[in-house]
Amino acid sequence: MNDIPALTGPRFGPVSGGAPKRMVILLHGYGANGDDLIGLAPAFAQVLPDAVFVAPNAPWRCEMSPMGYQWFDVWDQNTADRLRQLRETAEIADAFIDAALEEHGLADKDLVLCGFSQGTMLSLHVGLRRPRPCAGILGYSGRLEAPETLAGEIVSRPPAMLIHGEQDELLAVALMDAAAARLRECGVKVETHRCPGLGHGIDPDGIRLGAGFLSVCFA
Repeated sequence: MNDIPALTGPRFGPVSGGAPKRMVILLHGYGANGDDLIGLAPAFAQVLPDAVFVAPNAPWRCEMSPMGYQWFDVWDQNTADRLRQLRETAEIADAFIDAALEEHGLADKDLVLCGFSQGTMLSLHVGLRRPRPCAGILGYSGRLEAPETLAGEIVSRPPAMLIHGEQDELLAVALMDAAAARLRECGVKVETHRCPGLGHGIDPDGIRLGAGFLSVCFA
C-alpha cells in the first residue's frame, strides 16, 4: 500500500451556492476517469441542489486505456488476485470517502455512492462494508464482485438501485439480476431496472430513474 496516488478528480456543485448538505461520490468504469461520470451531476443536481458531486479518478493507470484508470484489473481471471486488488482499492476508497465527508462536515447518512460498471462493483463492495450506512447505492451496468464473501462481511444495508441495459455487450443484464438476488438474501432492499435496447451505458431513462432514487434517499 506504499506510493498509492491520492485520489483526485472533478467536482460539481452545490448549485444552490451554499455549503453542501449532501454528497454524491461518482465512481467511473474501467479505463475511464472522473470526467466520464461528472457529466451526471448537472442532471442529478436538479433534485439535489444542495449536494456536492465528487468524481475521483481510480488510483491505477489502465494498460488498455492509457489515458484512463482502473480500480482493479478487471481482466484478471484469478479470483483470489481480483479480490485482493478489490480489497486494497476499497481501503483507498474508504479513506477518500472519510476525508471528503470530513472536509464538508458531513456523515455517511448524507452520502450516496454512485458507480458505473467497475465503479458499481466498488460501490457495492465498499458501501455494504462501511461501519455506518450511507444513504444509498446507485449502480449502473455492474455486478457484485465476490458474492460468496458478502454474507460474512456485510455490516451496512443501505437501499440500492441497480440499472442495466438489456443489450449490454460487456456485462450481461443477468449479472444485475444475480447481484440483486444476493443482496436481497443478505437483507438489502434493492430496486432493479432494465433499459430496453441499451448496451453498456447510461441512457436518459437511467438518469431519470437515478435522480428519482437520489431524491428518495435524501427525503
